[in-house]
Amino acid sequence: MQLGLGGTYHYWGTTGGVVVPVSVTWSESRYELGLFRVTTAQTLAERGSRSGRVMADPYWGISLSRRWQLFTVGPVRGFFGFGLAGKTESDALSVTRWDFASQLGVRFRLPGNHVIGELSMRHWSNAGIRLPNHGQDFATFTVQLNSGFFGVPQAERIRMEQFKQERAPAGSPYTAQADNLP
Repeated sequence: MQLGLGGTYHYWGTTGGVVVPVSVTWSESRYELGLFRVTTAQTLAERGSRSGRVMADPYWGISLSRRWQLFTVGPVRGFFGFGLAGKTESDALSVTRWDFASQLGVRFRLPGNHVIGELSMRHWSNAGIRLPNHGQDFATFTVQLNSGFFGVPQAERIRMEQFKQERAPAGSPYTAQADNLP
């Protein structure tokens, strides 16, 4: 399980929305199920106006994505993801509540292998099925603590062939177990 914090933007300007993501990944991070809470209204600054235009009120969102690894450099893995997203409200960013979800990010182990960080840029959009369709853009930073409760990540697994197999003495109760080692 990953917890984090993020922010919304539109093109290259901030819209001031604060995002709280909670996500679960499985199958070596190939799949992600995320729950997102946009906690503040999103406003877009307009020329000649002191106050911005409200693009979206706070809402809940959920997404399910398939991810593909793009590269690996040391402890850093780049990925691209695509799937579906749902929102509790439609708004000026997307009039539909069901959208396509895309993401581009990097996943990395921090020293000690007990913390995994992930930085992602995400875009939810209905692909122009109904207008307006500006899309929801947000960046998230999440952290996963490796507590060991739900298995051990591949990077921390120790292969059996790394250990020298020794036979137990004849007549020992451990002889049968030693013979069945892979």
